[in-house]
Amino acid sequence: MADPVEFMLADLREKYAAVPSSRAFDRLYDDPEWGHMFAVLHERLNEHFSGINGRAASTGHYWAESSRDFISLIKEIKSDLHTLKRAGLDVELDHLYEDALERCRPWLSPSGGSTVPENFEPIQVISYEPVLTRQAQGVRLKKHPETVKRTLVGHGSYAHVYSYVDPDYGIKFAVKRAKKDLAPRDLDRFKQEFGFLKRLSYPYVVDVYAYDEARNEYSMEYCDTTLRDHIRQHNRVIFFGARKRIALQFLYGINYLHHQGILHRDISLQNILLKVFDRGAVLVKLSDFGLAKDQTSKFTRTQTEMRGTIPDPTLSNFKDYQVVNEIHAIGHVLAYIFLGKESLPPSTNELGRIIHKCVDHDVGRRYQAVTELIADVERLEAPPVQTTA
Repeated sequence: MADPVEFMLADLREKYAAVPSSRAFDRLYDDPEWGHMFAVLHERLNEHFSGINGRAASTGHYWAESSRDFISLIKEIKSDLHTLKRAGLDVELDHLYEDALERCRPWLSPSGGSTVPENFEPIQVISYEPVLTRQAQGVRLKKHPETVKRTLVGHGSYAHVYSYVDPDYGIKFAVKRAKKDLAPRDLDRFKQEFGFLKRLSYPYVVDVYAYDEARNEYSMEYCDTTLRDHIRQHNRVIFFGARKRIALQFLYGINYLHHQGILHRDISLQNILLKVFDRGAVLVKLSDFGLAKDQTSKFTRTQTEMRGTIPDPTLSNFKDYQVVNEIHAIGHVLAYIFLGKESLPPSTNELGRIIHKCVDHDVGRRYQAVTELIADVERLEAPPVQTTA
């Protein structure tokens, strides 16, 4: 009896064999069976991403024919990767490209062209590394019967955080363990935090991996420091451009949460983590979702007593917490990022105006959405003379 999966794979090979690809992309893939298909898809994605970046910076309008082709390409990638998966071939699209497709889907239109959102974050175009990877059928792991040493690296009201080096990969991970004497309600909040983080996938939100019910702990990616400590230690050598990049990563992360219907409700200098790389490059990671609220859920239990590290003085009931209240804490964080001080600056320049618009005691005069705040921060320019605190 003929195998339908083999027929599907044969049709897939034939389809892509008829489509040319350039050497610039062919050289990235050494898979003899599916490398040409990956090269074709990679090249088409790059053409669209480059085109969108260009239009976002100019007219803000992506052409009608290109929009239709991109919509078709997104469907094609999903369908073809599903076909490969049915045949037992698991192919993964780079997470940056997966995120870019998710960001583009909502505003792509099949007719009349597509309007690129004003706050659209440019897509990082990858030209010298593969973005489609065929996963191996299995991974051989070393066996380590001995206990892996953990080091205490932090603690809070509800949990201790440890770090350890995974012996199979030589990579440092973190483990967050609930304190043994937690009240049942606080333990529920700790488990809820893991649930929030597990469902999120974004470059500026910390990744979590698995929850251990027996120990009430979960594994997560390791971050090097907090925002407070990083700026405190390096304040004199962090220039405006670097501060602006940190601020925008932070804002992009919060904006993602809000689009997911989540209010963090405990934004602070300690709850913003950083991964630090060579030459001072950093990557912001939002963490500590113990007080987060899912606005889309009817079953979210919300306490009325005031909580959070940077409370909004205009809010008397935590149950009424909204985006404008989150904006208040965001303003305090932005002041620290740009100035290295926890006190607010006067509103004598554009940065001061932005910060004071975040914390205005009349919530109607505050930014009503993080997208508005992002637009103003993106327009900030370095002061004529570089100053340090």
